[in-house]
Amino acid sequence: MMLSTYPSSLLLSRELPNLDYKLKRDRFDETWEAPLATLLGLGRAAGADFVEFFLERVNYINCLAEDDTIASISPRLSTGAGVRVFRGKADCYVSTNDLTFNGLKAALEKGLSILGLQLPAPNAYIPAINLELLRDYATTKGKDSWFASCSSIREMGEVLLDANQQLQLKANHVQSRRATYFRDWQEVLVASSDGTFARDIRLTQSVGFNLLCADGIHRTSIGQRAGSTSDPNFLRAWDYKSTAEEVAESAGKMLYADYVESGTYPIVMANQFGGVIFHEACGHLLETTQIERKTTPFADKKGEKIAHESLTAWDEGLSDSAFGTIDMDDEGMPAQRTLLIENGILKNFLSDRAGSLRTGHPRTGSGRRQSYTYAAASRMRNTYIAPGSYTNEEIFGSIDKGIYCKKMGGGSVGATGQFNFAVEEAYLIENGKITKPLKGATLIGDAQEIMNKISMCSQDLGLAAGFCGSVSGSIYVTVGQPHIKVDSITVGGR
Repeated sequence: MMLSTYPSSLLLSRELPNLDYKLKRDRFDETWEAPLATLLGLGRAAGADFVEFFLERVNYINCLAEDDTIASISPRLSTGAGVRVFRGKADCYVSTNDLTFNGLKAALEKGLSILGLQLPAPNAYIPAINLELLRDYATTKGKDSWFASCSSIREMGEVLLDANQQLQLKANHVQSRRATYFRDWQEVLVASSDGTFARDIRLTQSVGFNLLCADGIHRTSIGQRAGSTSDPNFLRAWDYKSTAEEVAESAGKMLYADYVESGTYPIVMANQFGGVIFHEACGHLLETTQIERKTTPFADKKGEKIAHESLTAWDEGLSDSAFGTIDMDDEGMPAQRTLLIENGILKNFLSDRAGSLRTGHPRTGSGRRQSYTYAAASRMRNTYIAPGSYTNEEIFGSIDKGIYCKKMGGGSVGATGQFNFAVEEAYLIENGKITKPLKGATLIGDAQEIMNKISMCSQDLGLAAGFCGSVSGSIYVTVGQPHIKVDSITVGGR
């Protein structure tokens, strides 16, 4: 964006309509400083306590292969901005896809009016906000070249069709095969009245299988997905042959498996995606959005024991290439590591700017949003139970009769932590040994109760890609854990 008119002295309110900014739409850089600093100053002069602009460009594509055909290729391009205005503890959010100076000014004016504020009088001075030097994670970390290095559309299709062919070769009684891939490239710029001025590029990719097998009355469906950030060669490096073999093996075992008997059992939950239960049943309850809504039982428990003393848990944005890794959050705060629970004691909550303002908990670099159409909210990044001191052999050996939950499926969680989750792949544990496969298992429980029953954690921490929906839309996250033992849990079955 080229600046053709920008006065060096203080602006008067009546001069704003005469400012002329030539918009450069293909990059967010230092040239955005002048118009954004002026708009932020305008918001403060109107009486706002805090103003923030979030600018975004997205280039997204999804490719789906069904059996031996590319069923769909779905691209999406978007550009837009959101402005958030605070007055005291109240705030409002307005979004627009008009990134001209006047378009951004109109969005700001709308936000001000919602909070009962008006633009200054014509003779009022509008001092521009003094923004920091652009904190440009994209340039300093070599991200500007990522997009050009990603797989082409032709390459996407070829990889997915080859992957589906591997499923056909390795699995029996195949009814349908699906391979999907998406690439989400995002450039963001954050400028706010506290002086924040930061830019980043995110590259998030995911690829996976879903295999449906059927033989008479016997049916099973097994899925597996991998995800990464910051690697343009991610799809090229996908080892779909070994992944197809693993999925086919699981489907073969589950196809003729017996149904689990309902009851209360000790269980072992596998590492990696097993961490989805901690994410859903506990992680969300540690976000300040839940404290604001009074929907978390942990609101006043900081410093108290909320889990078994064997459990320590983290949330962070730093793990290399993990699905929830970010260099800065969507409020421009650098990523950091947040200790949630230490030896069963609640240590911290996840807080964005609004959450910190309203609850008093410090910001943790957790302000995240799906796109410019959402205001940021406190959200998880890479969230996992830390490794413990036990071996897998010790964990399995402690169970006379129980269930091994090797692969988790979908589920649901209530507002205060009640949950149920399907298990895609399960096995009976007898006398410390894994025996026959089981299907139809559903784990049912309550967050406060289950956290105190995770009595053993192994040393084999594994992370897995996930998608999380909440008040600020759907975002990319990591779930994870080592193998863990839950002393008892209700298992629904037949």
